[in-house]
Formats: sequence, C-alpha cells, structure tokens
Amino acid sequence: MQFQSTESYIAPADLTVAVNAAVALERPLLVKGEPGTGKTELARQVAQALGMDMIEWGIKSSARAQQGLYEYDAVSRLRDSQLGDPKVSEIGHYIRHGKIWQAFAAPERVVLLIDEIDKADIEFPNDLLQELDRMEFHVYETGETIRARHRPVVIITSNNEKELPDAFLRRCFFHYIRFPDPETLAKIVEVHFPQIKPKLLAEALTRFYEIRETPGLKKKPSTSEVLDWIKLLLIEDLAPEDLKADGGSLLPKLHGALLKNEQDVHLFERLAFAARGRR
Repeated sequence: MQFQSTESYIAPADLTVAVNAAVALERPLLVKGEPGTGKTELARQVAQALGMDMIEWGIKSSARAQQGLYEYDAVSRLRDSQLGDPKVSEIGHYIRHGKIWQAFAAPERVVLLIDEIDKADIEFPNDLLQELDRMEFHVYETGETIRARHRPVVIITSNNEKELPDAFLRRCFFHYIRFPDPETLAKIVEVHFPQIKPKLLAEALTRFYEIRETPGLKKKPSTSEVLDWIKLLLIEDLAPEDLKADGGSLLPKLHGALLKNEQDVHLFERLAFAARGRR
C-alpha cells in the first residue's frame, strides 16, 4: 500500500513521491516548510493511509535525545528504597520508555513522528543518528539491547528555524513542502468546506494571496490560518462583495484570523493611509 491523496488530505504529486520513496528506502523522511503547511498532519495521514498506528514525539527546546529512548528514575528508586519497597531490587520498574522505545517495541509497524526537531539543541539530531540508523539502542542500567521488532516509518518535521547537521541530513530523505498554489489551495479549502460557493472561494483566495504577498509582511498567513478565516466567513455568511478592499481600509474582514501581530496590522493601516494620500 502506498501513500496518496485522500478525501480529507490533498497531497501534491512531489509530496507523495517523497513519502513513498522514504518508505521504500527505509530512511527517515525529513519534512521542512513554514509553519501551518500541514507537516504534522502529513504524518497522521501517512499512518492512516498505510494502516498504521502513530507515535508522536513533540520536541521542546529542553528536549534531550535520551528522553526519546528511555529515562531512569533514580529519585523514585531512592525513595522506595528508603520506604523498604521490595520492588527496588528490580531496576526495570524505574525505566520509563521513551517514544522511540515504544515505536521499536510495537507489535506491528508504526509511524514515528518526531515533530519540530529544530526546536531542540543543535546536537539533538546527531544524538539520534545511531539509534535511527541501526534501529537499536543499549539500556546501560539493565544491560539489555532494545531492537526494533518492525522498522517504523520515521517522519521528522522542521520549521527551518535552524540548520540541521550534515551527518543527520545525509541519513534522511528530504522534502520541502512549498506553500500551495491557488489551484491546490482551492482544493484544500473545498475538502474542509464542501458547501462553500465558488464566487466566495475565488474572492477569498484572491484577497488571501494579496495579503500574503504584501511586501514587508512579518508573518505570512499559512494554510491553517486561511482555513480558520474561511470558516469565519461562512459563519458570518459574508458575500464575495464584503471581501473586496476599499480605500478606507486594506485590512480584510475578520483579519485577526490572518494577521497575528501588531506590526502587520499597522503595515496595512499605513498602506491604506498612503493610498488615500495619493488621491
């Protein structure tokens, strides 16, 4: 079974090729792209399409690679020893399985999502090289070696906020999710809102791309944000004419769903002021 677009997820041809190539090569798929382009959702859709469960490891700035393997809770063991608990003789009670261990131990093949790897320290990816390459790791406290029962499909996402080490990149199949063109974005919107009228969709996307391509914009609105915006347009029952820009304001209706900082709101206010001054 191969990954392809579904009724609820529109995947461009180059993305389906990348996913299926990574699965065939048994390499981690490294997916980059700006926030909101559906990188995390891709992993969920791959799992669904391939009939697999998904294990998700969301990376934080404080994350360490060791946490993905296991953690030894020495504090709890010390406390139990002071209380005379007999289970202290079995150290395995104090080994907490990380997401990678869970994926390796799963009875069937799973999708392992390592989400937003670029949030962690620069050495974080390199610290996972051997484990993801060999599909095994050693537990020093118990002396056992954990080997993957089934090689998981590994999908790693990055918002491109920092460069990843070359040694790590060499072991991955890479794909950059480009922002969808108007035709693809229209299909994505229709998947989520099949009841939307063509004229409203056309006008909404025209306004959206005008906003997104405005020079000087600090944060360009993403796919997830345009979906939120269109949902509000439908709730408010706005007509295509309501979305057209006028000289008084270049800000779109319900712009809080698209513009997420005051600098960008002020940018549109200044553009509207300048437009009035040229009249």
